[in-house]
Amino acid sequence: MQDILKNLPQEAKDKHNENTNFFKKLKKKPPKQLDYIMQELHDEEFKRTDCLTCANCCKTTGPLFTDKDVERISKHFRMKPQRFIDQFLRIDEENDYVLQSVPCTFLGADNYCSIYDVRPKACREFPHTDRKKFQQISNLTLKNVAICPAAFNIVEEMKKRIQ
Repeated sequence: MQDILKNLPQEAKDKHNENTNFFKKLKKKPPKQLDYIMQELHDEEFKRTDCLTCANCCKTTGPLFTDKDVERISKHFRMKPQRFIDQFLRIDEENDYVLQSVPCTFLGADNYCSIYDVRPKACREFPHTDRKKFQQISNLTLKNVAICPAAFNIVEEMKKRIQ
């Protein structure tokens, strides 16, 4: 996995123009069955991929925390939401709550998440490759292929499947 992660940013960079052009076409004319295709590709990839061997998303990026996330997680810690915010979060340039630093505070050395059952929505949905109306998140997907080997593989398979 370390070799894959080491090479992933360069591979994503090498495919960036190809992927950008593919997503432009996809946005203009998405196939009728796109959501079904993406769900199938996502499910197939995650039968092969064990996130616990990687956790690159948790090590290199921080999720957005919605107000609901803050409420749920602070309740889990039995603390007031503002105390949770003060201790773990900051407001980014887009006015969203994000972690104060990466890697994620809640990631253990074994790649397990200490708040897995109450984790933020952004974490639960990552890498967003099974999202409805997938063509609408192409910019996010272009970023995620450089972070997540599974997202990279899904996009490569998607380009083969959708001409």
